[in-house]
Amino acid sequence: MLLEIIFFGRGGQGGVTAANILVEAATRQGLYGQGFPFFGAERRGAPVKAFARISDNPILRHGMFNDADVLVLLDHRLSIIGLTKDIGIRDNGIIIVNAPKDASIPLESFKFYGRAKIYRVDATEIAVRNKLVVAGWPVVNTAILGAFSRATGIIDIENMIGAVRYYFRDREHVAKANAKAVYEAYEETSVFKEVEPSSYNPYRA
Repeated sequence: MLLEIIFFGRGGQGGVTAANILVEAATRQGLYGQGFPFFGAERRGAPVKAFARISDNPILRHGMFNDADVLVLLDHRLSIIGLTKDIGIRDNGIIIVNAPKDASIPLESFKFYGRAKIYRVDATEIAVRNKLVVAGWPVVNTAILGAFSRATGIIDIENMIGAVRYYFRDREHVAKANAKAVYEAYEETSVFKEVEPSSYNPYRA
């Protein structure tokens, strides 16, 4: 098993940190992990990608990738303006979207290669609820990791919370708030849409 994961969000949302915490959680799960960022324009609000791999064997593959088994979208508006069109979602892939319940998620903005399942969670509301806001920006990374645990089933929620607590181990109140966000997102994540090979899938081989 080798899963390739893309975190796609905006600077300030914590996508790079999410990839790093996911790797720590993977090791706690007895798996191998690898994470690395690609910044582009390094400024708050600019699109940012981070990449991760999880495997049950040592990972020999390196470098970035454009097709993913799991796409984690930290800002649903990136799909609305079409920035997700170059990211391929592999057959039986998963998309996890941070979006309010009434938000539009345009399926034609994703490149599906086969079946896929889309999950939604309002990670922004969860971050605000837990006072995880920096310079006016809700930091949604830990909430989105709770959604990742629910949607994929790859990392147990206990290991995800343990990884989050370890990352913030020098700031107990911050660790507690982030761990709470992980659990709340895990509980609140739900399926938005299941995509079949014949629908929204002009790229299928």
